[in-house]
Amino acid sequence: MAHQTTRVMGIVNVTPDSFSDGGRHDTREAALAHALRLIEQGADVLDIGGESTRPGSDPVSEDEEIARTLPLIAAIRARWDGMISIDTMKPGVARAAVAAGAGMWNDVTALMHNPDSLATAAELGCEVVLMHMKGAPKTMQDDPRYDDVVAEVVAHLSARAEAAMQAGVAREKIWLDPGIGFAKTTDHNLALTARLEALVDLGFPVLYAASRKRMIQGVDASAVQASDRLGGSLALALEGARRGARMVRVHDVRETVQALKLQAAVRARGRPAS
Repeated sequence: MAHQTTRVMGIVNVTPDSFSDGGRHDTREAALAHALRLIEQGADVLDIGGESTRPGSDPVSEDEEIARTLPLIAAIRARWDGMISIDTMKPGVARAAVAAGAGMWNDVTALMHNPDSLATAAELGCEVVLMHMKGAPKTMQDDPRYDDVVAEVVAHLSARAEAAMQAGVAREKIWLDPGIGFAKTTDHNLALTARLEALVDLGFPVLYAASRKRMIQGVDASAVQASDRLGGSLALALEGARRGARMVRVHDVRETVQALKLQAAVRARGRPAS
């Protein structure tokens, strides 16, 4: 069942090579204009990324990532008091971002990239998104295999949440993300979506992120370009919400907000009058 208020996280990539919008917002002015536009369209959270994690992407240095993201975070914070998330696997970048005004650390490695990640998350006291990924972005899509993808992802994220709590991260600060498209085939992604309740049942809020991803092309072969995948993105966001995701991470904020409003309105009319 959809959560009463599924929040919308808007994506702001300050990168030259992200899979959907790489290079479109890689100047500070363009990125800020894009961020402010997403806020106007109804984003509850802005997720700021300075390093692409698309399949085949190369890593960037910590200094470069900070130089890309910090001025933008500071500029957004000066204009908006909503939640800002830093999309990074590096504890040094997370620390700098939180100092600049971010309140959430979205880590595709579930705090495994650096030995200091767990302790840094505990020290910062911010919200933390733990995402499932096998391997590194550069090679993760080469040949991903699982015996039972849902059981393995749930077990891994449960263990990572436990490790975070053992390190001092408060339980109520932890989010889980099944990692749609990260070291997973279309079938893996569909199974994780269809059985999202298995992750929701762990008791942590779930972030679901399938916007414009290649799994849509896996079902509709005509959706070759990321820009061809709006319909699939909306369908998946609604399905994620219906199955209990507390937040969806999307490129198309206005359309997703509208879709969720209609979903909620229909659901409300379906309840018997009291």
